[in-house]
Amino acid sequence: MASSQYNITTASARPDLAAQVAAEREYLRRYALGLCRDGTLADDLAQECMERALTRLHLWEEGTNLRAWLSTMLRNLHINGLRRNRQHVALDDCDGAELGGTPARQMGRMQVRDLRRAMARLPSDQRDMVVMVALRGVSYEQAALNANVSVGTVKSRLSRARGTLRRLMDGEMVVEGRA
Repeated sequence: MASSQYNITTASARPDLAAQVAAEREYLRRYALGLCRDGTLADDLAQECMERALTRLHLWEEGTNLRAWLSTMLRNLHINGLRRNRQHVALDDCDGAELGGTPARQMGRMQVRDLRRAMARLPSDQRDMVVMVALRGVSYEQAALNANVSVGTVKSRLSRARGTLRRLMDGEMVVEGRA
């Protein structure tokens, strides 16, 4: 464009074109209702489209289809509204999985640290059973052979160790320097 000024035609300067836009009001509302499936939103969308059309009459080219121009404008307004609303996520409505963040690792590290401390508080015979059976995956029978005890003793030591670990991890028992 050679000139830096725009030929802005307002609705008052083109009353015939403004009347044609106003005549498309019901069509725009029906089209908007088909897009958003909500009467109130359809009214707002059609109103916004008419306002935009009336303030941009200078962009409409004589001889082109006015209804197609308005329909394109309405559809673009609808898509822009969807994009605008998509960016706002109510944090109360989601569990955080779809936010795309990385889960915090400090809780896992703290739990491992607490588990190590709790394991250190177990009697050695119970700690040995937890390490063999729960961590290394040794069968009860093999753990009994390794410790030179009966299978019932292995199960008993494991049960007591798991109960003590559970209470220590839940904070029910006093851990060094804590209440």
